[in-house]
Amino acid sequence: MDALGWTQADIILFTGDAYVDHPSFGAAIIGRILENAGYKVAIVPQPNWRDDLRDFRKLGEPRLFFAVTSGNMDSMVNHYTANKRLRSDDAYTAGGESGFRPDYAVKVYSQIIKKTHPNIPLIIGGVEASLRRFTHYDYWSDKLLPSILVDSGADMLVYGMGEKPIVEIAQRLDGGETISTMDDILQTAFISGKAYDSDKEHIVLSSYNECLKNPLKLGESFKVIEEESNKLISQVLIEPLEDKSIVVNPPYPVATSNEMDSWWDLPYVRAPHPRYKGKRIPAWEMIKFSVNIHRGCFGGCSFCTISAHQGKFISSRSVDSILKEVKKISQDPDFKGYLTDLGGPSANMYKMQGKNLNVCAKCKKPSCIYPSICSNLQTDHEPLIKLYQKVRALPYIKKAFIGSGIRYDLFVDWSNPVNRQYFDEVVRFHVSGRLKVAPEHTEDYVLKQMRKPSFKLFEDLKVKFDTINRKNSLNQQLIPYFISSHPGCTLENMQSLAKRMEKMHIQPEQVQDFTPTPMTLASTIFYTGIDPYSGKPTFVERSKEGKLKQRENFFWYKKPAPKQTNQKVNKYKLNKKR
Repeated sequence: MDALGWTQADIILFTGDAYVDHPSFGAAIIGRILENAGYKVAIVPQPNWRDDLRDFRKLGEPRLFFAVTSGNMDSMVNHYTANKRLRSDDAYTAGGESGFRPDYAVKVYSQIIKKTHPNIPLIIGGVEASLRRFTHYDYWSDKLLPSILVDSGADMLVYGMGEKPIVEIAQRLDGGETISTMDDILQTAFISGKAYDSDKEHIVLSSYNECLKNPLKLGESFKVIEEESNKLISQVLIEPLEDKSIVVNPPYPVATSNEMDSWWDLPYVRAPHPRYKGKRIPAWEMIKFSVNIHRGCFGGCSFCTISAHQGKFISSRSVDSILKEVKKISQDPDFKGYLTDLGGPSANMYKMQGKNLNVCAKCKKPSCIYPSICSNLQTDHEPLIKLYQKVRALPYIKKAFIGSGIRYDLFVDWSNPVNRQYFDEVVRFHVSGRLKVAPEHTEDYVLKQMRKPSFKLFEDLKVKFDTINRKNSLNQQLIPYFISSHPGCTLENMQSLAKRMEKMHIQPEQVQDFTPTPMTLASTIFYTGIDPYSGKPTFVERSKEGKLKQRENFFWYKKPAPKQTNQKVNKYKLNKKR
């Protein structure tokens, strides 16, 4: 600030991550967008919350507002395993060290800021705030918690990908409005001092206290929230809060390619801040040579938060923007010609959308591909094939790998020549020896609870994968992801999974125990024991021991061999007894 001649920043943003100036990191993209809009932005990464709080005071007060995010991950997912064991590392911290952010980071940072600077507006956002905007089940405390707006004391919450609302907030505060009067900004939530009735514009949900008394109310609310979140045009959602209300405005329209391109084209340094003195930041090392080509996911998996945060409608970057970023990456002195990923939340949803958006406007289904692919969904892989070909043709690219998981249910109609071409090119040119896919389970009942397709599709895919490898003399692996202890999954289901894996000679490596995260269908069922869509009871494995038993079935190939009978020892023991 001294070097820039600033006496005061317009906005001060606190983040739980180390600072990496790259568009894959939320604090960087929000900071650069506000800077591009003409504002002086200061960012405080990983402030110390355990000392005299000097990190929260050292830059003074911002002219417009404070902003807080926990970082790219929910701090509790970042800190704990599915069995609630404390992790020993943190991929978003220099040196990979743990302990540089608190549990419930958004709440902790916000409470400190409201204590040290009570009169300055405070905006919270990012994954942790976004997915906790309503009453939600918190797995780590095993409690139902109210909207994060209640405990944090924040004035406003930006949910989802916040590029557009954060600029509008800055501009309106800069124009003289007060935060308390800004109740119409899309994609924001706030606490209102009045009560509401359901009408054409508002849907009133069950209150936090009602959900506490009757868990089924949480399921009813979740169903409404999920359906409204998956509409092109949705209504204002109201959650009563004693004599007040949590108000959640509808989201902004889906970002256009031009908007996406403009955000990726900002002058990022594309490196960690020099303050870290060359210390390795694992999350940065993982993505430094990767390219994000789109955002959003219409898969609607019941355990996944992507659509709840990014939305189910796809926003794709232009080919020119993507090639421009690839060129920037090639200029890095450490780049050896290998892109680690050319993908997104799901690698092969690039440029996909409804054929008739008027039909999409009337739809509230959480998934466009489950239980079957929507007849209105355009699933053409040709734009993606052409993008891959253009990237491969660049003289400074030796290989462009697909590191993101691909949705094989989008192209397993093998009668379509474009689908065959897509998978053939992926296997021949874009696999780094291992191709990741996510069947998640083998048993039909569990897959239904997950909103995932039949395992038969994976079996067909493996046949095609092995055929292409043999034909081209390639030695590559298909790596399936699996989840244990998902609601609906029993120990018997996991034993059946193990038998099928053994029969197929697959030794699963990419596996995880189900972790209930806020604002997913699976987490709602985990808490209530009831599927809110069917109203039917669903088995839930909640015990630590039961979860570990389910998980052990992934490693069928590590089971010890039966003990050999040692006749000499047995005779010796028998004689000794006599």
